Amino acid sequence: MNTHQPPAGATPFWRSKTGIVLIMLLAIGLFYLAREHFSHIAANWPYLILLICPLMHIFGHGHGHGGHGRHGQPPVNRRDQEGP
Repeated sequence: MNTHQPPAGATPFWRSKTGIVLIMLLAIGLFYLAREHFSHIAANWPYLILLICPLMHIFGHGHGHGGHGRHGQPPVNRRDQEGP
């Protein structure tokens, strides 16, 4: 387990001047790349949408199913939550 904590006054890389410049250059590069290859993207749009679905499922669930919001806590017994 990694217990390393950054110093209290340290800013994350993406909020530093260098990080902002690199993010903006990446955004500009992606814009021009998409602009130049838009005909290829538009022709394959239905396939790209179908490809996004499994990718979102794989990478969108970083902690697996059923673990949303209760990390490190015991499971809840549903019967205890129900009223009389």
